[in-house]
Amino acid sequence: MISTQRIIYCLNPDCNHPINPIGDVYDGLNLHLCASCQTPLVYRYLWASSPISAKILPGTKIADRYEVITQQIWLDTQPGLPPEIPEVLPPEVTPYLKLYQERLHLPQAYGFVSSASENTGDILLLENAPIDQQGYIYPTISDAWERATAVRQVYWLWQIIQLWKPLSELGVAQSLLIPDNLRVQGWCVRLLELCQTSAANKSSLADLGQSWQSWVASANTTVAQELQQIVQQMSQAEVELGAIATQLNGLLLSSVAELPLTLKAAGATDTGPELMHNEDACYPASSDLDDPLLSRLSIVCDGIGGHEGGEVASQLAVQSVKLQMRALLAEVAEQTELVPPDLLPQQIEASLRVVNNVIWTCNNEQNRQGRERMATTLVMAVQVPQRVPTTAGWQSENAHELYLANIGDSRAYWITRSYCQLLTVDDDVATREVRLNRSLYRQAIQRPDANSLTQALGIKEAESLHFAIQRLILEEDGILLLCSDGLSDKNWVEQSWQDYAVPLLTGKLTVEDAARNWINLANEKNGHDNTSVVLTLCRVSSEHLVPVTQSQLSIEIQAEELEIELVTESDLAESSQALLDLDFTEEEEEEEEATPSPVKKPILGKSLVLLGGLLVLLVGGTSLGLFAWWQFKPQSFQQMCRQHPQILQPLCSRRD
Repeated sequence: MISTQRIIYCLNPDCNHPINPIGDVYDGLNLHLCASCQTPLVYRYLWASSPISAKILPGTKIADRYEVITQQIWLDTQPGLPPEIPEVLPPEVTPYLKLYQERLHLPQAYGFVSSASENTGDILLLENAPIDQQGYIYPTISDAWERATAVRQVYWLWQIIQLWKPLSELGVAQSLLIPDNLRVQGWCVRLLELCQTSAANKSSLADLGQSWQSWVASANTTVAQELQQIVQQMSQAEVELGAIATQLNGLLLSSVAELPLTLKAAGATDTGPELMHNEDACYPASSDLDDPLLSRLSIVCDGIGGHEGGEVASQLAVQSVKLQMRALLAEVAEQTELVPPDLLPQQIEASLRVVNNVIWTCNNEQNRQGRERMATTLVMAVQVPQRVPTTAGWQSENAHELYLANIGDSRAYWITRSYCQLLTVDDDVATREVRLNRSLYRQAIQRPDANSLTQALGIKEAESLHFAIQRLILEEDGILLLCSDGLSDKNWVEQSWQDYAVPLLTGKLTVEDAARNWINLANEKNGHDNTSVVLTLCRVSSEHLVPVTQSQLSIEIQAEELEIELVTESDLAESSQALLDLDFTEEEEEEEEATPSPVKKPILGKSLVLLGGLLVLLVGGTSLGLFAWWQFKPQSFQQMCRQHPQILQPLCSRRD
């Protein structure tokens, strides 16, 4: 049936008049507030993946709920209602669920709509598809290719290579070979849907190289020749994926290193209007003015366990990570060759495991049980300034690499003038249910414990944790926003980023004032919680020609002041309580894929030498990170040391 009244329903279940007209605009965007209760309206555009949906005319109303905007793009006019989901999930949704960690690049299964034809089956609806806020689909790589810079062309191919292995393992690598299926949102490659292939027609690396032929033929002249050589190698039967990835990585870093790069970071943390104590911690803060790590490192931690636990855990995590990253960056700065992009994440992960075990051991030493145990979420970003020869032939001091790590539900966003991208995936029960192929996301969030955390630093031994670590290449002007859930709850970042980020990007606001504005928004909208915000303004455009220079990063032992005041325990957030009460034994048996695999040894040779150097500095960085604890609780520190390997125990033997 053809809809004559274009309406959208308010999400607020208590709204007296939830019906709102579709089509009203404000500054070029759909009207965002309910006319009756002023609740933000949600325009959730979906991709209808079934071929039969391509034949449905725009304007058609489906199931008295979905409005067809254009071919295969539907608007859910009642987003507050759960979508229709069968009791037994069909096998076609399995890859979407198991690849949920790749949601930055892939859509997610939303629900189903019954097809009018008995022979076509139900229509699968996908959310988080490459569709903008006005319902327009993002361009294909083919359409955007010739207008893209050389750096972005190589970056798109690099992302495809990174997706090749996980998609191949689930039999959906064919998705990367269909030009119309590959869309781009700025720097980011995004897929419309996942396409199954039979085992007999398994896609190969040669097929992937063949699909790149037309792009490489019209690539930017500065990278065209090397890309052509890479594509030729992909056609050889004996070539390995790792070899292609290594060559693309070298070309990517040498291309982006020609761009200027300036970084300006600022952060703030606030107790909030309804609480007495602040369990959050962040870096940088207003007191961090002369730290050599400033602008290279940003951290947000949200403590769990009350003022006498959560605050200790979050501050200890921030101080320890700072000291270890200082040592790591100093070592990388001494390298004369590129550090492989799989080696640095190993070192970052090793550092975070040390931080976790410090908190975990302290819990055990103090006999903390259940809700008394202290822990913290963490999201961090470190910009690694590697030296690299550029495609133009000169030596650059910075390869524009940024590594992002998170555990818990503190988040990271990348924001430009045109879009806001959530970079991280929360470690909560809803996410766990999706990744274990038990439930669609919209189904999982109906659980009463959906937002309860499944991971945090300090809750269990490091070997049981899974850290999400990814690399970004800074090749456009933008803002990296790290925040605790005091801001991100109820999707306030996604709803308000234009008002708060664009003034900073256009030079109308300082980074410090922008961070404070985000804090004020959180206090107004989510005042029930502490809030921490760290912003890093990244400039690579031609009007910002001041390059980032490598400062000398001291790795001498220095006493970092850690002001910790112990008071009576305070109430925990509901999600924190659920995490502290969680019985991990049963879940660890079920969630095999969430258990990290042992860190693989790098290839012998120069990489082994580098790894040895990094590990030595990691030990040094670890001792630095524990210095504050040593001063604060010497007896607890001594007991922890006795549980560590012999190489670390001499560090504990004296306090003079």
